[in-house]
Amino acid sequence: MNIRIFLAGIGLLLTPTFGQARPLPAPDYSAQEVEKGRYLAVAGDCAACHNAPKETGGAMMAGGYPIVSPLGSIYSTNITPSRRYGIGAYSEGEFARALRDGIRRDGASLYPAMPYTAYAGLSDADVHNLYAYFMSAVKPVEKAAPQTSLPFPFNIRASMRAWNALFLNSKPVKQIAGHDAQWNRGKYLVDTLGHCSTCHSPRGFLMQEKSNSALSGGPLGAWYAPNITSDQISGIGGWSRQEIAQYLSTGRVAGKAQAAGDMAEAVTHSFSQMNKADIDAMAAYIATVPAVREPGDTRPAYSWGKAVNSEAAIRGSSTALEGARLYSGVCAACHGRNGDGAPDGVIPSLYHNSTIGASRTHNLIAVILHGVDRTVGGHHVLMPGFGEGSFVQSLTDRQVASLATYLRHSFGPGDDVSEAEVSVARAQSSTSILLLLARTGLVIAALLIFGLAIWRLRRRKEKFS
Repeated sequence: MNIRIFLAGIGLLLTPTFGQARPLPAPDYSAQEVEKGRYLAVAGDCAACHNAPKETGGAMMAGGYPIVSPLGSIYSTNITPSRRYGIGAYSEGEFARALRDGIRRDGASLYPAMPYTAYAGLSDADVHNLYAYFMSAVKPVEKAAPQTSLPFPFNIRASMRAWNALFLNSKPVKQIAGHDAQWNRGKYLVDTLGHCSTCHSPRGFLMQEKSNSALSGGPLGAWYAPNITSDQISGIGGWSRQEIAQYLSTGRVAGKAQAAGDMAEAVTHSFSQMNKADIDAMAAYIATVPAVREPGDTRPAYSWGKAVNSEAAIRGSSTALEGARLYSGVCAACHGRNGDGAPDGVIPSLYHNSTIGASRTHNLIAVILHGVDRTVGGHHVLMPGFGEGSFVQSLTDRQVASLATYLRHSFGPGDDVSEAEVSVARAQSSTSILLLLARTGLVIAALLIFGLAIWRLRRRKEKFS
C-alpha cells in the first residue's frame, strides 16, 4: 500500500454533509468552465481513489474504494454532487477550503489527504473550474460510501490543526522569474495537481514531506517511488526531456523503465489523458529538479546488465539454480531466453531495466508479486503477478527470492534477494513503519495542541490578573 493511497484513504476526504444544508442557487457554468474542470480532475487523478470499485458498479466519484491497511479497511468518500451522500451541499468557498486548507464543510479538519497539501497551491480559477465540473457534469450517486472507523489517535481530527500549522503551505504556486512559461506551467502541474512529491519525496518523523530532498524517492508499501531528481546516477539526470515526457504519457521508455504499481495507474487514468503541451511542461520542470545523490549508488539503475542465456545450464541439470529454472518456466516465454523482451519494447528487456538495476530491490519484488497493469490509448499492457491468488502461478517467498536473485545476478548489480525481503513486501509491512510514524506524529500533534491551549490559558490569566 503506498503513501499516496494510505494518506488519501485515512483523510476520508470531503465526507458527507452533516445536518440540513441551505439550498444553493442553481449552478450556471459555461461549457468551457466545465470542460476545464473535467481536464483538471483528470490531471489530479481524482478517480484513483474516488471511483467506486467495479464490483459495486464502478460509479464515477461515488467512493467506496477499500484501502486495506494495518488498521483495517479504509474507504474513500462519495464526492458526487449528491446533497445527502456527497458534496452537493458544499458552496464553492467550502469546496475551496476543503481542497486547499483541509477543512471540511462542518469545520472538522481533514487529514493530509487527496492530498490537500499539494492542492493548496491551486489557483482560484482552477478551483472554480473544478467546482463547476463536479457540480454540473458529475452524475449524483445517491448512495453512501461505507463508513470508516479508525482507532485512537487517528480519530482525533483536531490534532491536524497543529500539523497544518507546522507543515501546510497554503500559498498558491507563483511564477518563478528567470524561467519561461513552459517551465512555470510544469512546476505548477507537478507541485499541485500532479502531486508528484506525495509519493516521490521522503517523509519526516511527523509524516511531513522533506522539502530539502524533494522528489528524491520514498517507500510505498511493497513498492518504492524512485528518485526523480536531476541526479545523473541516483535520479533521472540521464533521461532526455523527451524521454521523461514519453514515460509520463505512455508508461515506458525502452532501455530505461516501465511503469508499474501506482505509477501505472497514474499513467492510465491521468498523465496519458493530458495534452502534450502540459506533459512537455512537466518534463521541462522535472528535468531541472535539484539533484539528490543516494549514498552507495555508482551508476544509473538502467545501465546494468546484458543478454544472458541460462537454458543450456538448466537442461538435464539437477543442481541448476532454482531461480534460473523459474525464469525459464514463468518468464522466458514473454521476456525471451536472453532477457531481450519484445522487439517493440512493450515487453521490456530485462537488462538496461531500472526495476532490476535499482539499488533497492522493492520494485523488483513487487512486480513479481503484483505484476503490471496499465492501459494507454486503448492498448492494455498486462504482466501477471505471481503472488497469492495469482491466476498463473503462485510463488512462495523462497521462490520469489530465488527468481529475483537470478534476475539481479544475470541482469543487474549482482546481489542476492532474501526471503525476509519478500515476506516484508508480501505483507506490505513497510506500512507498519509508516503507521508507527503517523501514529506517533498524531500523538505529538495532539500534545502540541494541548500544550498550546495551556499556554494560551496562562497568558489569558496573566493578562487579567
